[in-house]
Amino acid sequence: MRLTVLGKSPSWQDAGGACSGYLIEDGGSTVLLDCGNGVFSKLRRYRDYTAVDAVLLSHLHADHFLDLVPYAYALTYAPRQQPVPVDRWPGTDAPARPRLIGPPGTRETFRRIVGCWGNDDLIENAFAIEEYEESDAPQVGSLRFSFRTVPHFQESYAIRVSSSNGSGGFVFSADCRPTGDLIDFARGADLLLIEATLPRPERSGERGHLTPREAGEHGRDSGAKRIVLTHISDELDHLWARKEAMSVFDGPVDIATEGAVYSL
Repeated sequence: MRLTVLGKSPSWQDAGGACSGYLIEDGGSTVLLDCGNGVFSKLRRYRDYTAVDAVLLSHLHADHFLDLVPYAYALTYAPRQQPVPVDRWPGTDAPARPRLIGPPGTRETFRRIVGCWGNDDLIENAFAIEEYEESDAPQVGSLRFSFRTVPHFQESYAIRVSSSNGSGGFVFSADCRPTGDLIDFARGADLLLIEATLPRPERSGERGHLTPREAGEHGRDSGAKRIVLTHISDELDHLWARKEAMSVFDGPVDIATEGAVYSL
């Protein structure tokens, strides 16, 4: 299994960067995990977007799905997707329509969003939408996925990715505040891709994110072999963030960078 970081920014993009987006490949299977602001352009640097088998969403905050809009427009209007020849494209009777696997409310959320300016079925016509529950375990080719609800400002799901080919796997924290649910879910993970958004805990109100030190504590307590800090801004010093996590986690600690590849 190969994991490529396409975007790792929090809800505002790094300079020249992208929000949450990770390309997962195993054998002949290709899945895009989250599709936040700027991710579609990054995806096109690495893979043919019509060859993606599925897009999987961790939750329905804009920085994790907003680039489904340009992705849907491409699937709808790109010359290669048309039924008649256009320029060098021969025309097709079977245009690409990837699966879109999202949490409860996915279809209605996208109808409301794209309906603000046009046809509300743009995304559901471009993708084959499936809504998962926490107990579901969808498969995309050799890739298998399981879920655990984690506390955030809205319903959010940590995701465990494994392979029927016998290769390794990883756990993605999604967005969450400190929680034993993630520790239990990530138990023994080869790699824990974990958010580390905040320099310090929220000063007031409901918590929704982790600090780098808290991310390290979750890695330590889950027994993960390696952690990769993500959902972190280029305005937060990455050397400091890594040191914070390393102060409580004994294994390898990386900061997610766009284009980084992890073989599992």
